[in-house]
Amino acid sequence: MRVAFVLGTTSGGTGRHVMMLAEGLLRRGHQVLVVGPRSVEEQFGFRAAGMVFVPVPVSDRPHPVNDVRAVARIRRCLEEADVAHAHGLRAGALAALAGGRTPLVVTLHNALTAGGLVGAVYAVLERVVARGADRVLVVSPDLGDRMRVLGARDVRAAVVPAPPLRAATRPVPEVLEELGAAGRPVVLTIARLAQQKGLDTLLDVAAGCGPGGADDTGGGAPRGSVSIGEPLFLVAGEGPLRGALQARIDAERLPVRLLGNRDDIPDLLAAATLVVWPSRWEGQPLSLSEALMAGKPVVATSVGGIPELMGDAGVLVPYGDVEAMRAAVRELIDDPVERRRRAQAAARRGAELPDAADAVEAVLAAYPASTGGGKK
Repeated sequence: MRVAFVLGTTSGGTGRHVMMLAEGLLRRGHQVLVVGPRSVEEQFGFRAAGMVFVPVPVSDRPHPVNDVRAVARIRRCLEEADVAHAHGLRAGALAALAGGRTPLVVTLHNALTAGGLVGAVYAVLERVVARGADRVLVVSPDLGDRMRVLGARDVRAAVVPAPPLRAATRPVPEVLEELGAAGRPVVLTIARLAQQKGLDTLLDVAAGCGPGGADDTGGGAPRGSVSIGEPLFLVAGEGPLRGALQARIDAERLPVRLLGNRDDIPDLLAAATLVVWPSRWEGQPLSLSEALMAGKPVVATSVGGIPELMGDAGVLVPYGDVEAMRAAVRELIDDPVERRRRAQAAARRGAELPDAADAVEAVLAAYPASTGGGKK
């Protein structure tokens, strides 16, 4: 089978997911073409892995002139493919507009969370994907419901596994010392510093999460003073909100450190007391899968694909409910028996999660059987 992947600008999970699928298809004897911006080839190295790569500028924001050119180039690329598999809303919409007789599968990795003009434009793209794709794969039930409402003919769950968790490379005391967290509980969040991740809620939680509750973390404490048991909140990731988040952390003297992008996530997970996801929306975040595989207690918002991914392994709270999230964090810090129980549940759930082979089998099952037979 000749499979053409189409993707847009990505620096993270979507690109890794496409690489994983492409490598799995190659091992099974299929031919793989990847169509996308030069930046994804530079980052992920599709050609070096044995795939054909065609550069097409699929940007992360609409651009009428460039998009018309991209549609024409995508159309030419898909002519010889048995199936096209686009990833993301922008890439999916451009592939749908390219038309042709090649069956189209689109995996949606994110929900629409923006408002205003950007939100209106992306709402149009959602309709294009829903009505133009032969099959839509979604990373959460709510995305599937929305696609059906918009007219999608065939909607299925996507399988997006995390890669096997790498082993930690440093002793936990060494990591804690480097982070300035020796003797303190560590609350870890792994997230891009962007609106979708709900980090304003995390700062609200941190503001009242000293030992014994909000009364013990008043803003009058001298800078640098740490009460015994006061948690340190660590955020691994980078993004456009860094300046605003850091300004608030400094102004309110919050026990939060922004670590930037890190290549030692296994070390951070090993050192963490618990892991928190305060997101407005998530699909199947790879970092959450990694936390479960590491056997870490998790507190997360009950949004998108998180409940399905976690099962009964963690504590779910409504998005934006600061008091509920703070109480859950405080309980896991204060109660070692409950913390151990949640850690064991996380490890069990982590062992149950699908792997790369499962994901490849899932997409092969999702590809229209009548390859070469044209659109319905």
